[in-house]
Order: sequence, then structure tokens, then C-alpha cells
Amino acid sequence: MKYLLTSLLALTLFISCNGDKETNQPEKDFTVENEKEITDYIAKNNLVAIKSESGLYYVINEPGTGKQPTATSNVTVAYKGYYSNGNVFDKSKDEGLSFGLNQVIKGWTEGITYFKEGGNGILLVPSRLGYGSFDYNGIAGGSVLIFDVKLIKVN
Repeated sequence: MKYLLTSLLALTLFISCNGDKETNQPEKDFTVENEKEITDYIAKNNLVAIKSESGLYYVINEPGTGKQPTATSNVTVAYKGYYSNGNVFDKSKDEGLSFGLNQVIKGWTEGITYFKEGGNGILLVPSRLGYGSFDYNGIAGGSVLIFDVKLIKVN
């Protein structure tokens, strides 16, 4: 019995360690694919977008007139998140959600700071500024994420 328990423990540890190796695979670089997908989307939809140094593209429909947030501000934002094919993966209520910009994906931490209160536009987020190359809550790894955003308030 003692040998059976030892064997089961060793087998459990082996399976656990083996499973960790599969999830620790190196992150794939989707930069080229994401860039093409974003620029194709911009062209198809006749958008005038600005590309930042990080690779984030953004469109300012309305700059806003209130306070402008920093990367560490707490803000209230109404948004709709979708893929370049138009399929929506998330949407807030009209009154928006409040959160710290240092608690969200890098594309939002940077992108929301381009607006002032009352401003709205579009963020086109390459995967390296979103969820990377791994699947996350139903969002496929390597996905370009597009967000219609409205900065309601800098809290």
C-alpha cells in the first residue's frame, strides 16, 4: 500500500509538471498579421487613424472638453469591443464602467489617455497590447481587438 501511494503521488507530480510545460510555451509574435488586419480594416471602413509608437491605432471622433486622464487615472468608460469581422465580444451598459487605467490591457491604458471627458472614438488594439498570443476568456490568442469608446468621466 505504501508503494502504491508513493507511485500515485509521483504520477500526479509528473502530470502536473508536464501540464505546466504546455502552458509555458513561448508567446507567438502576431505583429505582422495584426498590422495587416488593422490597416485593412482602416482602409475598408475609410477611417482616419493615428498610429502610436507602441503600435496602437486610434481614431478620435470627438476629442472631448473635460479632464484628460493619465495612465494611472480611474475613469468611467462606455464601450463596445469587437473583432475586425464585426463580431462583438463585450459591451458595457450606456452608463459605462469605472476602473483604473493601470488595471486594464495596455491598449486601453494608452488609448483612453488620448481623449478628454466627453470624447469618443475607436481603439484598434494589436494582440501584444491586448491579451497576447494566448486565449483569454473566449478571446482567441493573437486577436486584434477593436473598441468603440466614450470617456464619460475621469473620477
